Amino acid sequence: MSDKLTQKLIKGNIINREYSWLEFNNRVLDQALDLTNPLLERCKFLSIFKSNLDEFTMVRLGSLENQNLSSPEETDNKTGLTAEEQIEAILSIYPKLYKRADHTYNFLKGDLYEKGVSILKADELSQKQKTKCLEYFSSYMLPRINPLVLDQKHPMIRFQNLRTYMVLLLERNGRQMFGVITLSPSIERIHRIDGGKKVHLILSEELLYLFGHLAFPGYNVKEKALIRITRNADFEASMEEADVEYNFDFSKLIKTKIEERTNLSPVRVEINSSSEEIKNYIAKQAGIKKNHIFESKSYFDFKFLFKLSQFFSEETLQALTYRPFKPQIDPHLRNVNLLNYVEKKDIFLSYPYDSIDTLINLLEQAGEDKSVTNIKITIYRLMDHSRIANALLRAAEKGKEVTAVMELCARFDEENNLYYANQLRDAGCTVFYGLGDYKVHSKIISITREKDGKVSYITHIGTGNYNEGTSKQYTDLNIITSNREIGEDGVQFFRNLAILNLEGEYKRLLVAPRTLKAGLIREIEREIEKGPDGLIMAKMNSLTDKDMIDKLIEASRNGVKIYLCVRGICCLLPSVKGSTENISVISIVGRFLEHSRIYLFGKGDEERIYIGSADLMTRNINKRVEIACPILDKTVHKKVKEHLLLVLSDTVKARRLNSDGTYSKIETISPLIDSQEECLKRNHCYI
Repeated sequence: MSDKLTQKLIKGNIINREYSWLEFNNRVLDQALDLTNPLLERCKFLSIFKSNLDEFTMVRLGSLENQNLSSPEETDNKTGLTAEEQIEAILSIYPKLYKRADHTYNFLKGDLYEKGVSILKADELSQKQKTKCLEYFSSYMLPRINPLVLDQKHPMIRFQNLRTYMVLLLERNGRQMFGVITLSPSIERIHRIDGGKKVHLILSEELLYLFGHLAFPGYNVKEKALIRITRNADFEASMEEADVEYNFDFSKLIKTKIEERTNLSPVRVEINSSSEEIKNYIAKQAGIKKNHIFESKSYFDFKFLFKLSQFFSEETLQALTYRPFKPQIDPHLRNVNLLNYVEKKDIFLSYPYDSIDTLINLLEQAGEDKSVTNIKITIYRLMDHSRIANALLRAAEKGKEVTAVMELCARFDEENNLYYANQLRDAGCTVFYGLGDYKVHSKIISITREKDGKVSYITHIGTGNYNEGTSKQYTDLNIITSNREIGEDGVQFFRNLAILNLEGEYKRLLVAPRTLKAGLIREIEREIEKGPDGLIMAKMNSLTDKDMIDKLIEASRNGVKIYLCVRGICCLLPSVKGSTENISVISIVGRFLEHSRIYLFGKGDEERIYIGSADLMTRNINKRVEIACPILDKTVHKKVKEHLLLVLSDTVKARRLNSDGTYSKIETISPLIDSQEECLKRNHCYI
């Protein structure tokens, strides 16, 4: 990026959120080049980098394109940039990202070759290999591809989102025209070429590029290119839209929006060729400016790298992948009645080191326990074949009153959530879709018991989704408590959602959009009053809210020491003289996705800790229903603090944010600390 453009994106002690996200994705790509990671894990980081960029393009770039059409004069409240200026900045960064991805792939390709797997491009095939590939293409691929010549009777084609196509400039009888071939997703992406000591592989798009012209007999191919189009995936769904046309049913509106997503306007074109004629043609067909077209010399996506393990022996794989681990269940929580256990002692779970099975067992026991009358849960993302959902279904069958607040607008999980909403409703559960136009992002389960005429509550509060898959990949914290005030707050929370009440009062819980932001600002202000004796430590995914940033800057100027771990977007620049010199920010990108949100204020007896579902982003604390819960149990308080301190002391996977917006490795003469590795060891997770 040019210095001039960088200066636009950084303003004093603030950095533009889109640029900060792109820097985060660069840190993901760094892990693909980090030789401390096993080879196949490094390959996965490259694939994750590209998938992240695809989603960023669909959602964030798409959102800016929408804003540029609807509110072109509106500016970012941190750096003062319009949507058009931000788009210009993003597009100027993309070519360098593609170049770096291509370089990283070539680096990994060489390492894979050394380990016995050769991934070939079309121009790297020997004559013998080319003959074998031609036989495979003719017998397997050619019958499955769909060629089309575009002329007066077939003037255009709708390119589907993230689908690979081959475009050819054809000539016949002195006339030029374009041909298009769709690469069917049903075709196996990886083809193994028989022969040789090494494993030789080639991808289907390479074979299409090499032999696709055979689908156009009688034509002369003048130029050809592989392309992939990315479409805007950012849509809004408001309650007002679910009008008479949708019978006031929000789920029907969401189904329509999902279908429309595939036809939204293009925001990016990727191409493997520098052909200007083809670029001009695609730009015209897609209705896109040429500065939205980017050349990729390797591949449009690297998902195939996740499948390479099948080509290595079990013995070789041990050195090429992370050491296997198994989330643990505390021996004290095995084969016990968890409902009775938590009545006496809070339970603390730290994923992925602790198993989500404990929470599932709690739900299953609640479904069987005669004293349980109600189970209420908020659901944002569920796993396919969800055991959580099955436990709720069985509880309903046992006569429990089950209420599920299902978020239908969880981006890219809308269809899965619609499916489970219908399943739960058909089983007799009460299902509703949140509160007005506010996404319900909270992670809470409320269980009500009645024994001997007395009512008691068991409440689960977490930082991550009720998803068994991500519980093994994301770091998240959970508490299960019988604290009465928290329990009463939980019941009141669900009651407020049911009656569309945003103004609820709570004794212990901080609930967005009404009390979460105000509560956290109040905590910061208490530390400001202490001056240099004040302390704030926090961990989150993103920090973008201007009010929260301003309050942290105020705290820094008053001498409060602030230590932050912000994995992704951080719009606050630390170490700026006279402003943020008392603020330290690190980011950790490692084996697991750092996902927990922890907020600590004060020292000693005045120390307060909250965990919750919300990052310090405007959308989370102003536009969503989020929960932060204080840690009241002393034992759990100690465990959460120890975990936070361990994370903040990481010197292996952590990168420090500098005052110029760059990130750097942490230099130290002390023993190196990998916080995730340390957690695996402490919990005895390794198999």
